[in-house]
Amino acid sequence: MTTAKRVRICKDCLAEGVTTNRAAIYPGPRCYTHWLAFKKKSQLRAKERKVEANFSLTGVEYDALYAAQGYRCFICRVSTGKIRRLSVDHDHKKCMDHAPERGCRKCIRALLCKRCNQLVAWWGVEALLRAIEVLTDPPAQKVLADLENTSSFT
Repeated sequence: MTTAKRVRICKDCLAEGVTTNRAAIYPGPRCYTHWLAFKKKSQLRAKERKVEANFSLTGVEYDALYAAQGYRCFICRVSTGKIRRLSVDHDHKKCMDHAPERGCRKCIRALLCKRCNQLVAWWGVEALLRAIEVLTDPPAQKVLADLENTSSFT
C-alpha cells in the first residue's frame, strides 16, 4: 500500500489566483515569498503597537510625522527608516506624570535614526552648540592665528 505525499499549497497564492507548485512549508501554510511578506507585516504591526503603548501615538500619526519630516531622520536627513524604523525621540524631563522611559504626546520631539537618537540622548544642548561652533568657527584656528601674529613681531 503506497501513500501519496500530500502537497500543501500556499493559502496566499490560492487567494491571489497564482497556480504554481511552490512548496508551502511555512506556517499558514505559506510559500517562502508570502511567509516573508507575512512576517514583515507582523513585525510592523508589533512596532506600531509598541509605539502606541509607549507614546499614545497611532500608526497614522506616526506616518504623518514621518511624511512631515520628508520620510527621513529629522537631524541627519540620511536615514530613511526603510531598513530600521525611525525612533520616536522624546524629552524625558518634559512631563513628570509618567515613567521616564515612556513618553506621551507632549514629550515627542521628532522621529530620529538610531545614531541621531543616541547623539541627542548623550549630549546636552550646550555640548551640541559647542559642536556647531567647532564646525562653523573652529576655536583652534583663532588660537593658532593669534600665536602666529604674536610670534611674527618678536
